[in-house]
Amino acid sequence: MSFYSEFAPYYEQVFPFREEVYDFLKGYARADGAVLDIGCGPGHYCGRFARDGFAAVGIDLDSRMIGAAKASYPQASFHCMDMADAGVLQGTFGLAYSIGNVLSHLSPGKLERFIAEMYTLLAPGGCWVLQVVNWEEMLDRREFLFPVKTLDGGEMTFHRRYSDITQEQVRFTFSLKRGDAAVFSEEFALYPVTSGRYRQLHERAGFICTGSYGAFGGKAFSRERSAALVMVFRKGK
Repeated sequence: MSFYSEFAPYYEQVFPFREEVYDFLKGYARADGAVLDIGCGPGHYCGRFARDGFAAVGIDLDSRMIGAAKASYPQASFHCMDMADAGVLQGTFGLAYSIGNVLSHLSPGKLERFIAEMYTLLAPGGCWVLQVVNWEEMLDRREFLFPVKTLDGGEMTFHRRYSDITQEQVRFTFSLKRGDAAVFSEEFALYPVTSGRYRQLHERAGFICTGSYGAFGGKAFSRERSAALVMVFRKGK
């Protein structure tokens, strides 16, 4: 069982559905187009799109997350698969998005191929929205500790840490603790990509960048101050 499967029961406490995120994403959806969620987790955003009348598809590598999504939102379509294989999906999409730093799990070679596949999956004029950590601000550090989150009424705590930060790779540690005892923990490699590099890779694939933001509220992105990077790309008609 993967870390994310073990983490699934606590997911909503750490990453709750946010109306401002949905409103931002929906603003780029097309009334006649399907929606694709890359790294959908338990499917909350897909479910909301489906409820609002969109043909919504979500993919996630973790089977337990996909199981929860299918049970909660039967009107949407979910697939347990690696995002690097998204090109095998059938049909085209008016909107595709990936939020929550999911793309940082892709190595440089896989990321470039993934972007090319996203271009193919989008309908002409369709939009692709990504959200990741603002790595430009993070790369000046050696280590970063996220604020600890308290879960289950104070019974448990959730910890995240970036360490060994370099231009090429970052060590990402997750852990869930009850008191001082670890309930589970795992470590991953993440691959930091700057806003300039994302733009370069997307333009090489044929995308047009229509906006870079520091948050889903629409605030302009700042390399020095923004905690996140949200970029919007459009496929030419």
